[in-house]
Amino acid sequence: MDLIALAVPFFLLAIIIELFVDWRKRTGYYRSNDAINSISAGMLDTTLGYFTKILPLLGWGFAMQHLAVFDMPLAWFDASARGIALWVLAALAWDFCYYWFHRFSHEISILWAAHAVHHQSEDYNLSTALRQTSTGFLFGWIFYLPLFVVGFPLEVLLAVNAVNLIYQFWVHTQLVRRLGPLEAVLMTPSHHRVHHAQNERYIDRNYGGMLIVWDRLFGTYEPESDDDPVVFGVRKPLASWNPFWANLQVYDYLLFDARKAQRWRDKIGIWFRRTGWRPPDVEARYPKQRTDLAHFEKYDPPVAAGIRRYAVAQFALAIVFILWIGELYVSGGARAVLLPCVALWLLLLSLGWLNQGKAAAGSVELVRLLVVTPVLLLLAHQAGMVITTVTWAVAALYIAGSALWLVFARNGTEVFA
Repeated sequence: MDLIALAVPFFLLAIIIELFVDWRKRTGYYRSNDAINSISAGMLDTTLGYFTKILPLLGWGFAMQHLAVFDMPLAWFDASARGIALWVLAALAWDFCYYWFHRFSHEISILWAAHAVHHQSEDYNLSTALRQTSTGFLFGWIFYLPLFVVGFPLEVLLAVNAVNLIYQFWVHTQLVRRLGPLEAVLMTPSHHRVHHAQNERYIDRNYGGMLIVWDRLFGTYEPESDDDPVVFGVRKPLASWNPFWANLQVYDYLLFDARKAQRWRDKIGIWFRRTGWRPPDVEARYPKQRTDLAHFEKYDPPVAAGIRRYAVAQFALAIVFILWIGELYVSGGARAVLLPCVALWLLLLSLGWLNQGKAAAGSVELVRLLVVTPVLLLLAHQAGMVITTVTWAVAALYIAGSALWLVFARNGTEVFA
């Protein structure tokens, strides 16, 4: 049973409710472009995961077969007192490993390159929780190897991982303030807002997943202060709504420094040194400007209202599309979803460019609608995917309607104003 897949409808419902409250109270916690970018990053992570999640499973499987010290049969994890205690122990152990993985993801450059995606949003709401990296599969699984060496069953660890991730969803909100005594034990929205801040006093604090006790134990705890309001985001702003670039940005500037460094130990070492460290010769030749938080402005390029509405409508279809892709993956595996995923990725990229106001974005979107989408449908049909007459008709209506709407929006004509 995939607990995260079961939780997705509740995630979407919670986002809709928070969005409605934000609209009624006019709190300004949501912007359509930022929310689309955050959820797009999550969609990219989910769909790329269909093709990359084999790596962690291979590593964990090897540890279970060849390195396990104890044998804990799945039957031990039943409804008895011993079974419940083992479940609690597994959940605590996973959260402990998550703390260290999360902490090192902020302290080591190559790990930060993957994790930075989650912090790039300059808003903070439930959509931010879905903003996940697509490259975390490279190293993240290593931090959980000790649990497989101890002998916890894979099914148990996958379940407690899912519970851990589901719990973390709700702490990405500004609507919930402080929770009294619970603040001493649990990771709460207040604690996690601190973690997403770029204020000097808040940076590299509050790493826990479900519990704040690890931060209190290891000296990384910092409470939220009303005297120092949180400024969300990262010190080097993403300044883009492209979900692919969001995943590549930090790798890009690490690669730049590695190429420009004169010493080989710096070219290699920069990837594994403390986050923010730069070779002295590169820092001298290419100094970076620090963000002035006193005059911080969120990235929000001007875009015509019609284009924004078009992007929101297309993104709503993308949500339906990815839910269908998930169903297709369950029945047909990674091969069955390859072409649908390509179609989704192109849509997400195009919407990012439209929200950025790129000059060629409208033309690219028309090419996607009128050329790429029909070609992908034909390829899917030739590959054996059953495409009915009704499907062709719906696709034709979608292409024609979207293209017409986009043309009107580009010409400054308000559609559904």
